[in-house]
Amino acid sequence: MTLFDRVFGGNDAVYGLTEGAIDGAIAQYGEDKAVSFPNTAYSLPCYYAVTGTKVTTLKELKEALGVVKTLMTREKRLNDAFMSGVATALCAEFIEVLKYIDGATPYEEPCYGHLGDAVIRELGVPLVTGDIPGVAVILGAAPTTEEGVALVKSYQAQGILVTLVGGIIDQVAEAGMKTGANVRVIPLGKDVTSVVHVVSVAIRAALIFGNVTPGDAGTLMKYTMDRVPAFVNAFKPLDDVIVACGAGAIALGFPVITNETENIFRVPKSLIVQEDVSKFNATSLEARDIKIKITNIDIPVAFASAFEGEIIRRKDMQVEFDGSRVDCAELVHTCDASEIEDHKITVIGPEVDEMEFGSKNSIAYVVKVAGKNMQADFEPVIERKFHNYINCIEGVYHTGQRDMQRIRISIDAFNAGFRIKHIGEVLYASVKNEFDAVVDKCEVVIYTDPAECTRIRHEVAIPIFDKRDERLDTLTDESVDVYYSCILCQAFAPSHVCVVTPERLGLCGAVSWLDAKATHQLDPAGPCQIITKERPIDENLGSYEDVDEAVQKFSQGALEHVTLYSIMQDPMTSCGCFECICGIEPFSNGVVIANREYAGMTPLGMTFPEMASMTGGGVQTPGFMGHGKHFISSKKFMKAEGGIERIVWMPKELKEFVADRLNKTAKELYGIDNFTDMIGDETIAEDPETLVAFLTEKGHPALGLDPMM
Repeated sequence: MTLFDRVFGGNDAVYGLTEGAIDGAIAQYGEDKAVSFPNTAYSLPCYYAVTGTKVTTLKELKEALGVVKTLMTREKRLNDAFMSGVATALCAEFIEVLKYIDGATPYEEPCYGHLGDAVIRELGVPLVTGDIPGVAVILGAAPTTEEGVALVKSYQAQGILVTLVGGIIDQVAEAGMKTGANVRVIPLGKDVTSVVHVVSVAIRAALIFGNVTPGDAGTLMKYTMDRVPAFVNAFKPLDDVIVACGAGAIALGFPVITNETENIFRVPKSLIVQEDVSKFNATSLEARDIKIKITNIDIPVAFASAFEGEIIRRKDMQVEFDGSRVDCAELVHTCDASEIEDHKITVIGPEVDEMEFGSKNSIAYVVKVAGKNMQADFEPVIERKFHNYINCIEGVYHTGQRDMQRIRISIDAFNAGFRIKHIGEVLYASVKNEFDAVVDKCEVVIYTDPAECTRIRHEVAIPIFDKRDERLDTLTDESVDVYYSCILCQAFAPSHVCVVTPERLGLCGAVSWLDAKATHQLDPAGPCQIITKERPIDENLGSYEDVDEAVQKFSQGALEHVTLYSIMQDPMTSCGCFECICGIEPFSNGVVIANREYAGMTPLGMTFPEMASMTGGGVQTPGFMGHGKHFISSKKFMKAEGGIERIVWMPKELKEFVADRLNKTAKELYGIDNFTDMIGDETIAEDPETLVAFLTEKGHPALGLDPMM
């Protein structure tokens, strides 16, 4: 039996199951019954991306199955097993979407099933920065539980996003391993058809970030091959359905590594037989050309970006440090090189094993740095990284910053030997590794003595924080000579360019002007380049010849003009991993803002994914704009169209998050008190008529501004 026979046999089997499932659903619900995956703008993303047709009802799903049958028949005739494998994936998507009829939640913990668009956008930043260097799809059951768990942990320790399908899910559960999106080990489902949910992630990345036109299958597959670093590990035995699914993965550019040796046909660099499961990791990374940057840190637990989202519950913690209850602080302090002993870690006060179990304690850590290129402006940039560094420690949880951080050390980490001194090792190694261009020497002093923590917080840290805040308050677009480009996201959105200014951070929310300045200093040829602002065209729009020349250059000619302060005229492009998106609400003469965590409806009649589908992928869409949360309270927000007075609606959670800063800006610019009280949210209105009535009652200023269109 040839590879073609096995793939086509798998096609036929899946097609028969799909046809029966659709016919059964029509008999039960009627052909007009709505079908769609939840929390996505693309209904059935895989079918939509391949064919350009959206499926919304069971009748349309039945018609789509006819299209897939035609595709299968054609590929059999052409003897193209790989494209026939794509047809198998589409059938799997049809089977899976039927599970979600009537808003059903078919998957129980620990399985996730379908992943919403917001999850993909959230993954965008770590994927483009390399914090997630690859995506592993592990299918079936390993020869032993120990081998399966070891493989999953090996990928997790490298920061790779791991998705699980089939028996491997039971194996990691049996071993007591933590799973979930927060630790980047995501069980999708027990049925082989649930593998389509990770295929859907890859395909939606092309739609969201790459601006791939739905229906352009060739460009779609080139995008996933070149830009989505995924691969498949499939354990034996492989039935024909799994082989057909594997052919679909190969068509998307994802190599398949298996320990199956019988009746399997090797395809160089695409279908690879590796009998030794312990070598799956190395074989997979080599096949996908994924390079892992190794940072050796002398601590007794794992250290990887996969642990950044790990949460330590109170019942699972050994001790806690909480700046909201006791004195805590975290500080970077620039010193003369003669004052620092490189790699010296000092703990002043009790260690964890001297603290009461479950207790709340003080902690203050001062990271002393020196370097001929070090600048005081870089101190807060390095400090903000502490959150990521400490969260990368397995079994350690960090939130907050400055003097309001919280750290929890789990019982498991403590039992493994983790102690306070190891936080120092992590901070030292991470700072020296990431900021080696400006930090020549680094020393860490950690205080756990309560009296010393009080002294450090009030006498050292807070005065420095206050001084920095004064500096930031004077840091405006007008007060600096240069802006910076940021093209980190071009790994996924090739034509997108962010222009970062003091008053407009990157739309992902992760790159401020100071971050961009530091990034350029660290890597002068890297993603953040200087943009001069010597030739203004219209400063009210934020239009400069310098900026236009820069975006033309960095977008390889895809963009010609970008304004910094307008949503209507040449707005800045978006990659797709923006924190928020705003769009014109014509009835109120204002704009609606939604954040990617918001799953409900907006007064525009669109959800966040639907709004976002209009503006990602590096395109300019007048009337819509992606941006960071902190930009909402900026004095430059939509300055050309009247500024923050145009904001008429945002989700309640987002409104509360920005309230203090937004109210302060409204008071300074317009003399308005408690401006957020005038802004609608989902508890007030989800339709334009109700929203306008609310705005009229509140006397919202947008109603009296000039029309935007």
